[in-house]
Amino acid sequence: METTQSKTISQKLLFIMAVAIAATAANLYYNQPLIPSIGKSLGLNKNLLGFIPSASQIGYAVAILLISPLGDVMDRKRVIRNLSIILVFALIGVYFAPNFFILITATFAVGLGANITQQLIPLGISLSSPENKGKVVATLMTGLTTGILLSRTLSGFMAEHFGWRAVFLGAAIIAAIIGIVLHYVLPSNIPTADLKYTKLLGSMFTLIKTKPLLRQAAFVGALWFAAFNALWATVAIHMMDKPFSYSVQQVGLLGFVGASGIFGAKLAGKWVDKIGANKVMMFSIGTVLLSFVVLALGKDNIIILCIGIILLDLGVFGSQVPNQVRVFSVDINAQSRANAVYMLFYYIGAAAGSAVGVSVISKFGWYGLTGFGFTLAITAFIFHISRKNR
Repeated sequence: METTQSKTISQKLLFIMAVAIAATAANLYYNQPLIPSIGKSLGLNKNLLGFIPSASQIGYAVAILLISPLGDVMDRKRVIRNLSIILVFALIGVYFAPNFFILITATFAVGLGANITQQLIPLGISLSSPENKGKVVATLMTGLTTGILLSRTLSGFMAEHFGWRAVFLGAAIIAAIIGIVLHYVLPSNIPTADLKYTKLLGSMFTLIKTKPLLRQAAFVGALWFAAFNALWATVAIHMMDKPFSYSVQQVGLLGFVGASGIFGAKLAGKWVDKIGANKVMMFSIGTVLLSFVVLALGKDNIIILCIGIILLDLGVFGSQVPNQVRVFSVDINAQSRANAVYMLFYYIGAAAGSAVGVSVISKFGWYGLTGFGFTLAITAFIFHISRKNR
């Protein structure tokens, strides 16, 4: 049987993995522009709306904690197959959800199944040579970025013409196709660790305790991703209200604007191998900080708002690539676990940012929301520059 240790990653396999990551990650974000529509359809109180995007993020965070580490002790191909089955049934559950409880439960399960992305990224790293590690991470993260950003455009278009439920039926079909393709093209891997499950989870806490670089990367990443999700979980609410009064499809088109993050990931992957992760991150986090100033100034101006969104997505995904390169360098024999720790913090930040962001905009409006994002970004910037990271 062919194993990951006996080959290097081909461009074809890398492309398929990047597409699979894009299609899978999209499931976590399809609901963001649909929040007003879902709330109206199910007759939900506004105070409950923030739990819809948070449910998938929390499910993803739980999967990162409990499932991601399995990639170090099990064949990742097998893990991905089982996750694909979970994801397909969870998306069908969202499609049929008749009430808030079932919707949230199924959305949580979508987050669990979407852990496929966090199995594919370490697998790609394990297949790469040291000299092209930055390029491989950048390619896979470009897939992740594409899925996150264009998911909103696709879901907005689908919901406008076929209703919000059709978005998740289509997603289930795509997830099934992706799962079948991965089953046939992925190589099997020899586990890098021989630990019982309880000790495997315990070793993650050991990594947190003994690897200061991992702690720093996780904390800073959580802050900027909380800011990112606070914006994207609330932009539909803002844009569908006066003075814009946009439709769900028009809001979804903002995903094209946010697609600038794809270029941020590609540029960061190029420059991280040349000038180092620390400098690339400093510039990128500074871009996130600037974005919330621009977003505040563009409260009622679509052009300025779009500029702010471009800056935000460039900064967030420009920061992600060098930060994750650093995480994978923490321990070569514990890459799944190190990545799991990092992404656990990352998506806890995402869930908190989504929930708090919806609450903030409902109470304090757009300026309150942008102020919240600015506070998170400047905290991340100050913490990063205060540490002598390499």
